[in-house]
Amino acid sequence: MKVLLLSMPDVVPIIIHEAAVHMPNHGIACVGGNIDPEHEVHLVDLIRKRRSVRRYLSRLMERLQPDLVGLSAMAWQYDTCIRIARLLKALRPETKIAIGGYHATLMHEEIATAPEARWIDFMIRGEGEEAFRRLVNGLAGCDDLAAIPSLSYKQGDAFVHNERAANLDLATLRLPIRDKRRLTWGYHMVNAKIEVLETSRGCTRACTFCSMKHMYGRSFRAYPLERVLDDLDDIYYRCRARWVFVSDDNFVLYPARVMELCEAIIARNYRGLHFCVQADCRTMASNEEMVAKMAEAGFCSVFLGIESGSAKNLKLAGKGDIVDASRRAVRMCHKYQMMVIGGLVFGFPPDDVDSIRETYEFFRDIDADAAYCQILTPYPKTGMRQQLLDEDLIVNKSDYKKYNGLWANVRTRHLSAEELHYQFWYQRQVVLGWWKPSPLMARQGRLWTSIWRFAFKPLLQWRHRRAMAKHGWRGLYLQEVEHWQQMNTFSDLEGYR
Repeated sequence: MKVLLLSMPDVVPIIIHEAAVHMPNHGIACVGGNIDPEHEVHLVDLIRKRRSVRRYLSRLMERLQPDLVGLSAMAWQYDTCIRIARLLKALRPETKIAIGGYHATLMHEEIATAPEARWIDFMIRGEGEEAFRRLVNGLAGCDDLAAIPSLSYKQGDAFVHNERAANLDLATLRLPIRDKRRLTWGYHMVNAKIEVLETSRGCTRACTFCSMKHMYGRSFRAYPLERVLDDLDDIYYRCRARWVFVSDDNFVLYPARVMELCEAIIARNYRGLHFCVQADCRTMASNEEMVAKMAEAGFCSVFLGIESGSAKNLKLAGKGDIVDASRRAVRMCHKYQMMVIGGLVFGFPPDDVDSIRETYEFFRDIDADAAYCQILTPYPKTGMRQQLLDEDLIVNKSDYKKYNGLWANVRTRHLSAEELHYQFWYQRQVVLGWWKPSPLMARQGRLWTSIWRFAFKPLLQWRHRRAMAKHGWRGLYLQEVEHWQQMNTFSDLEGYR
């Protein structure tokens, strides 16, 4: 069997420009790495081909002539996913199309009865490695589709949904694909080569806005230590990458495990290797020994789920009151020379103009290094979606293309969706202002922070002053909205709705 795995070209420029950070899609790399070796497998991250998606895929399909194409998509990428599925069927009708990822997992029943189902042959629900491996073998005549857990397949024009599989034993999984079977390259964080590592799956926290529990349940599983180190060896020695993004939902959930892993990394003596991770504020604030060991092992950037400076909003999100923990976590990270990217969420039901401004002021005052700001998104099947539906606060229930955290799909008790979207943008401009690299960031990224300070920032400030004189804040906002609207519009796919 010839298998092609594709990730979507859609991006979200929430921290910095959408071209400044491109990381490989780890999901399709893991699925591809676990397909049995007698099959021919190739991977493509379409984020690297977003300027010519149709032309690139047309040439690729002619060259590879795959028997099966797997598409992975989040909810906000699903529209693009279906257009690509239709294009692939037009290019090679005999090729089978399988979709997977969060959206297919959460919405498989709705997809099965929707008009676009005619372009889809299979759906993989939940973790894809074993189900997709068996699907490939089944199409090769070596397995029974009806016996494959987590697979949805067609009988005639209707989908049959097999029983959902139990969570996988991570110790059985092979390494993800990072070799020449990956047909796209150039993954980077600004000017440095970057790869993705997974050391665990799942989270036991109860955040109501998160869809992750629909993939794994409210659970946590860790890869065996030796498996993680083998993965790191592949990244460090064969790929020669020196930056690693750890994709775990909450890397620090169990501090004893983090300490053990850090000790092993230190013993491995990877020189110049840097890690970026995602962590919760409570654990980072209360485990100084762990944070110190992380810094010693090369962890230098931490994403913290701060979410809000309002205890009321945090309670609605299922986070608990972590306001003080957020302050202490930032201080702890800075004590050990770790940069902090703080996640903020706006658009909770009680939010008004003052609370939005106060959250930005809270973030400024705790001295985090960069902000990752999103508007509360009512992802399908989440607890938060139901809460918002109960209050009739969702204004966009079905256009999932705008479910990427950048758009206001909800209103609050005090703000319309349009005003929420504007205040989300405007208050950031006036409270946080122009990004100023902290001394820590300036030391760790001398080249790119210097380019920002002495080249890009002065130029952009000059352009901003001219634009402000001509358009004012509202005019600048409308220009930004127009850019966002065009960002994931792929003109060469327009005919494939």
